[in-house]
Amino acid sequence: MSYSGASSTALDGRTSSIPVPVYRHAAPSGPWPWVDFNADLSSCDPLFEKGKHEWRGYPQELFGNWTATPVARSEMLKRCPRSDPCIIYGIDVMNDGQFKTLELHRVENEDELWSKLKKEESIVRENVSVRALFVDNLSESVLKMLGTKYNIEPFFFSSSTNWIPSRYREDVRHGEGDHITVILPFIRTTGKKRKPQLTPSLTDRNRKDTIDVMLPLQLDDGEHVHDLLIDLLALHMIRSKDSATIISYHPVLHDRTTAERLYQVMERAGGSVYWNKIFKASEDPTFFFLAILWYALYAWDEAFEVLYNRIKNVEVILNGHDFTAMFDLNYILHSLQAHLLQYQTLLHDFELSVKFVMESPNPAMENSHNKGTTEELMQRECKNLLSEIDRLHNRCSMFINRLKNATDLAFATVNIEDSRQTFKLTRATLRDSAAMKQISYLTMIFLPASFTASVFGMNVREINPGSLESITRYVWVSFLLTFVTTWIVIAVQPYSTIHKSGASWWRRAIWPALYITQKVIEYFRSFSVKGKKTLPQENDISLGQYRRNGDPSILRFDDAIYEEGAIGTSI
Repeated sequence: MSYSGASSTALDGRTSSIPVPVYRHAAPSGPWPWVDFNADLSSCDPLFEKGKHEWRGYPQELFGNWTATPVARSEMLKRCPRSDPCIIYGIDVMNDGQFKTLELHRVENEDELWSKLKKEESIVRENVSVRALFVDNLSESVLKMLGTKYNIEPFFFSSSTNWIPSRYREDVRHGEGDHITVILPFIRTTGKKRKPQLTPSLTDRNRKDTIDVMLPLQLDDGEHVHDLLIDLLALHMIRSKDSATIISYHPVLHDRTTAERLYQVMERAGGSVYWNKIFKASEDPTFFFLAILWYALYAWDEAFEVLYNRIKNVEVILNGHDFTAMFDLNYILHSLQAHLLQYQTLLHDFELSVKFVMESPNPAMENSHNKGTTEELMQRECKNLLSEIDRLHNRCSMFINRLKNATDLAFATVNIEDSRQTFKLTRATLRDSAAMKQISYLTMIFLPASFTASVFGMNVREINPGSLESITRYVWVSFLLTFVTTWIVIAVQPYSTIHKSGASWWRRAIWPALYITQKVIEYFRSFSVKGKKTLPQENDISLGQYRRNGDPSILRFDDAIYEEGAIGTSI
């Protein structure tokens, strides 16, 4: 069996990074849990004897295909904390809509917790619609106990520990109940004071990093650094006729929602008059499940408020025409754009999760006297939540468009400034050209006189009788010196139109001979080509072999058919 992907999905507690979701291992509909195409299927797992392990044999005790290999590769047990004690917070929602908090349970003795869970089987929860258990620091033993007690599909724990968005329904028993699972990553914000003396600037650090959308997005507003990070809601609900149970898993990762925090938030939801009316009007415990999903929506909304302020600040900087700041914002603009595209995917998962809840009615409510009321309320509340998610979708699209406008503005501003600088350079060039033109005019006036003075000042016999030199020797000496100067200048240049780039020194030294030879060869080649074009047999082309099927109006030239009438010719 292949374990190559296991290490790549490990959580990084130092950077608050989360693994990239492996969607093919998200739900029980996949028949091969945590098996990839490159896996060695010939290897055998250790022999497992059912019925001898009680809760310690989970998950293979209840789900035979979850052998040691897929359990090890999913790391669902490996990622359970072993140092901090497991703490379970509980809330009971009564049939009259009131909330009752349960005593906090710190798991220090495994046998004591298992005895308590087994004891619940013989106790009927009187007037309890749903019991919610929020688990902090889920240990390996508590995971196995909960999985065994409530017959939880292992995909819930493997998808939760690997942050895989998923939603599925299983063990459906009409008139009795079912199991539903929702694993929902969402975005939330944290705020903390800026510490410029301890950390490098965002610009210096980010220029060296790639854009990883799984890492927190840092937004610096000058006073605080807000982190937009991916958080997780992992909920499994066991719905039955007597009472329902919700289990909430919470990752052990910095700045994520703890079980205690979600427990406190849902406890305050018990004071909502609106939701109390819903709990009183319907016996369906799924409404509490739906209320928990509102926590993710609140987190999304707060995150977008911070993001809006950051985008507004970026636009202010760009409108200030500070080109140094524009250069520094280049990475920020692209990072914001990449994260927003990732947020669109997460919002889509959020929308699918709410639709899943809406389209998965509780089988235990099939024979309920208020079934119609329950269905009406469920449709209404799910549509309310979907409407809010649609608003977040639109806001995210607006952010993407504003960033695009900001990027276009940055490019346009830089181009305008470049055009302004080019215009200034052009004006300076024109001024220099005018000055050079005036100098040229002066040269035109004085050049004939200077030439005349130079000629008449020459000591040659033709002008000054009795001199030793002649004009002929002057011309030859001038030509020789001009040739030598030209030869030296071209020979010492490594780049020239006369010789190829990278030519050796000796080839550059004999460039006159090579240049003259090349020109002579080109001349004779051009003369040869012209001679071939004027040969009589080339001009007298017989058209008989190009006629097609005896039709005198159609000529064929290299598979191209031309109508003679179209080109205005006749034969």
